Formats: sequence, structure tokens, C-alpha cells
Amino acid sequence: MADISYRIALDTGDVIVGSTVLTEGINSVTAELSDSVIVSATAEIAMKLGDGEKIFMNGFQTWTSCPEYDRSSKIRGVRGMPKFLVNKFAMDRYGDYHFYDYENKRGITHGYSYMYLRNGEDFRFLGSVSERQGYTIFTYDAEKGILRIKRDCEGLRFSGSFHAFDLYYREGNENEVFDGWFAAMDIRPRTQDKIAGYSSWYNRYQNISAETILQDLKGCSGVLEQGDLFQIDDGWEPFVGDWLEADSKKFPDGMAKQAEAIHKAGFRAGLWLAPFVAQKGSATLKDHPDWFIRRDGKPWCDGCNWGGFYSLDIDNPEVEAYIRETFRKVFDEWHFDLVKLDFLYGAAPFGSENETRAGRMYRALELLRECCGDKMILGCGVPVVPAFGLVDYCRVSCDVGLDWNDVPYMRLIMRERVSTRNAIWNDIFRRQLNGRAYLSDPDVFFLRDDNIKLTEEVKLKLAQVCGVFGGVFLTSDDMSKYTEEKKKTYRELRKLMHAQDVKVENADTLRFTYTVDGEKREVTIFDKE
Repeated sequence: MADISYRIALDTGDVIVGSTVLTEGINSVTAELSDSVIVSATAEIAMKLGDGEKIFMNGFQTWTSCPEYDRSSKIRGVRGMPKFLVNKFAMDRYGDYHFYDYENKRGITHGYSYMYLRNGEDFRFLGSVSERQGYTIFTYDAEKGILRIKRDCEGLRFSGSFHAFDLYYREGNENEVFDGWFAAMDIRPRTQDKIAGYSSWYNRYQNISAETILQDLKGCSGVLEQGDLFQIDDGWEPFVGDWLEADSKKFPDGMAKQAEAIHKAGFRAGLWLAPFVAQKGSATLKDHPDWFIRRDGKPWCDGCNWGGFYSLDIDNPEVEAYIRETFRKVFDEWHFDLVKLDFLYGAAPFGSENETRAGRMYRALELLRECCGDKMILGCGVPVVPAFGLVDYCRVSCDVGLDWNDVPYMRLIMRERVSTRNAIWNDIFRRQLNGRAYLSDPDVFFLRDDNIKLTEEVKLKLAQVCGVFGGVFLTSDDMSKYTEEKKKTYRELRKLMHAQDVKVENADTLRFTYTVDGEKREVTIFDKE
């Protein structure tokens, strides 16, 4: 076994160095600190990459593209883009770009919380057992065969036993290493109840109203099953961040009437919110400027959606009260059954002297869990590991697009962009989270013929990926336009939610096999680009 060589630097000038043998199981590096500010906590492990061996580095948040890499791969940041564009559209705020320095060199890859090297069916897995004291950032230099590890805890003041690293290492097959890691974390999913249904987003987007909801409910009633999910996505609120009333022009009778109509149709009612952010133009931002995280005297902008949106400060008691009141309304007055909670990374762009960035993210998610009680949460746009065991369902990919991989110039922007190709990558390479951390949401699939640029072949493969590797099986199609043949196809695809013997046969061509109705089937997603 290799050694873990570690170094912990403090603001006093003291440096704690040492090494310990990397063994299978939990490897802990701790230091007893007395009111010390941590400058850095780093480690290195010699891990030579074998011939043909693949590298997986988990992306920062759910949307971050993270396929398997090889020794010549390079992860592109936003450094190569014109700075004025990055600044204008806050493109460095969606992922880790504002706090991790991308090296942009071939053979160097990085990721968060867990990684592995894979040769065929043999895995060498390394994952953090707890991220509360800071995200564990892995950076691998394939040519040198060195894995660098950093705890994201710079500036943290700490007294007591500081866990610089708690790393679970295991060699074995896929199930052995991931089952072992989740057992070491003592994490279990909150539910095994897979859900199918409808989302309003990927056809109507924000152009929804009481009339469109009624129209889509009628269409779904001829296709979906009783107890399925009917989810109202973004567009019901006056502005993102203003959650206590519906847009009076679109939904003059309010949201309780929408949930009532959904229940009357026999479905569970879902509602989209982004509880930790508010957009430019919202009453929340205008009336409560003191509610927001600020940097350099300005509210911290999380990205360019809706003309720009900003992080609420969960440490402000008024913000916490507002969030609690929002969920009281959604569940107790409006009677929704599930909330899709989006852009959650906005809760924790920074840490503080008393808490790491990751610790803040955990605390934000625990607040949501408390507010929602036993109601179902579908998490989205959230750093991956802090959501383990706290949400019922969780996105594992970026948003799918209405085409395969967007136009060429869009492929140069950040790793969290909209892309059907990238979504399929993540659905497959994060497959091990499904049923262990939560039930995975692979985003939606399409069968429709209008308002879509995907080929029939790709639409079918996307649906197969969603059904086989996810626990959420949603479409955004106007089902009232489904022919009898499409209804039959949809019903056949639902069976994929119960697929067995799922196995990825070739990670390069994304070929996988599964069994349905006693028949073994094979799918190959071949990326020709």
C-alpha cells in the first residue's frame, strides 16, 4: 500500500507534517488544535495509473459534467473565456471556478468528495467519509502518478480534534467499493419509492398558467397512472425569490387551486422553488437588501439566470423565518406533496472563520429537511455529498437540452451548461448513487415530435438511460398529443424503472445491458464528436 503524506499549516507558522499507510477502510488524519486558524490542509498519495485504467472525479455540484477520464484528459474551466463575458454573465459562479484554480493541463483532473481509478471491473476507490469540516478536493496528475488532496477549510478557526481527512479506501468491484463507502458513512436513502410523471419545464418553460396546467393535466390523465407526480416548475411565482403568492396574472386563483386540481386528477402535486436565491427585480431583493450575502459591498451574484440572481443569507433570522413561512404555505395551505428545490448551491458560496463552505451547505440542507418534515424533496443544483440522506430524490446531471449538445460555441462555457450528452454521461457515471444516497433524478426524456431537435434514436436512448439509471422518470411532453402508438411506447418504457441486472459493459461507448420482462437488452450511446 502507498503512504498518505500530509501537511497542516496554521496561521501561527506551525506546520504539522506526517505520513500514514493507506489501508482499506477508513484512514483518518487528525490534529489537536487550540484556537488555531488553518491556512491549509493537504495530502499526497502515489497512485500510478495503469494501462487502460480510467479516472473518475466527481464534479462539484449536480450539474457539473464528470465523465470518466484517461491519462490525456483535461478539464476545462472558464479561464480561457474572455474575462468580460465571465464577469458579465457571472459564469464562474455555477461551479467551483471562483474558489478552485483550474490548471487546464492535459493529464490533470480534479473532483470533489470521491474518486476512483477503474481497470475493467476492478476499482480503486477513495472517498471522504464526512465533508462537514470542508470539501475534500482530489487532483490527479496522471503522468506523475500523484493524487493531491486538499481540504477546503482555509481560514477556519478551530479548537479540538480537527479531522483533516477521513478517507475511505477500497479495492474491489463496483458494488463492493460503493457499498463499503456508504456503510462507512452510515448513509441510507430516505425512500425507495420510484416516481414517474410530468414536469412543466421542458416544453413550456416559464410560459405556464392555470390554463396550461389544466390542459396538461387532461393530457396526462390519459397516460399517467394514479399516484404519479405532476410537477409545476419555474414560472408560477411573480419573481424568483418571491414565494408567498403566485403570479396573479397567470394563476389568479392561487396555487392551492392548482394542487387541488392535480389531486382531483389522481396525481401527487409537485412545486418548483429556489429557496436560497432571489432574482434581480424581485420584491425580496428590493425590499430586503440586508437579507443577502455580500462581497465587496454588493450582493453575491450566483449566475445570469433571470437577469441575475443572488444568495440569501441563512444566518439572518428574518431569512430563516421567510424560508420557514414559504414551506408552511406550500405544504399546509397549498397542500403540495413534493418540492423540487433548485439552485441550492446558492446557500453556501463561502465559508467563514467558524464554518467551512461545506459545513454551511450541510446546515442549509438540514434547514430544508426540517422545514419539509416528511414531505418529499427533489434536490437540484446542489453539491453532491452534502445532499446524501437529506433529500429523497436528487438530480445527478445538468439539464437536458432540446438537442444533443447545443451549438459549438456553447460547448466552451462552464461544465454546468445545458446538454443532453453531458446529462447522459452523468446519469451513467454517477449511477452508483441511485438507491444508496437517494433516488437519482436523471432529468426528463421526450417522446414528442414538436419542439424537439433530438432524433428518434436519441430520444429512445435518453428514455432508456432515465429509466434504467434513475429513480425519477419524468417527461415534459404534451401528452394530449400522444398517438396510441406513443402511449404504448410510454407504457413499455415505464417498465425500465424495474430493470434488473444493470451493467455498464463499455464505459467508452456507454454501452450497458439490463433485463426487463426476463429479456436481456443492450443499449449503446456512441458519442461521435
